[in-house]
Amino acid sequence: MHGMLDSSRVFDRLLSYLGELQRPLLLPDLPLRFGMTPITESAALLAARIEAAFGAEQPIDLFGFSMGGVIARTWIQMMGGHRRTRRFISVASPHHGTLTAQPWPRRPMAGIADLKQGSALLRQLNGDLSSLEAIECCSFYSGIDLVVVPGWRAVLPVGAQKMLPVWTHPQLLNDRLSLQLLAEELKRP
Repeated sequence: MHGMLDSSRVFDRLLSYLGELQRPLLLPDLPLRFGMTPITESAALLAARIEAAFGAEQPIDLFGFSMGGVIARTWIQMMGGHRRTRRFISVASPHHGTLTAQPWPRRPMAGIADLKQGSALLRQLNGDLSSLEAIECCSFYSGIDLVVVPGWRAVLPVGAQKMLPVWTHPQLLNDRLSLQLLAEELKRP
């Protein structure tokens, strides 16, 4: 799942590092409207795309970048996605909020406001982790990310945490070493 200002094209370089996978991929383009679409609304759209592509029960792995990781997590925890999610890999997703979202008002920027530290959505997600505990989770982040500030706020409260050796948010999906590490994780059985 892509981030706020991205489309599925943000994963093009990563796809080249993955080569030929033996499983189908879904790369949905969701209308996040520059952060105006609430996270829960985006998660409902993601749910519809997943069901259309894979049916209602096929186990899946999820990969979310930036806001896309919080959207995927919302689907997992609040919309029953945990029943079919095997692995969840999150990259630079503000699971504990980000200082860069703090100044944005809920209207009209509901999606960005959902990423504020202490937002109602993040309190709900972090308040009950039981649906994440049965899923293999891994968080990748940058210690000096200028979008998720501070960078350590981009880790899930469960699972492995891996800092990538990059300086900026876009480098997480563009830097050669970062892409190699992400591809290795995605190729794991």
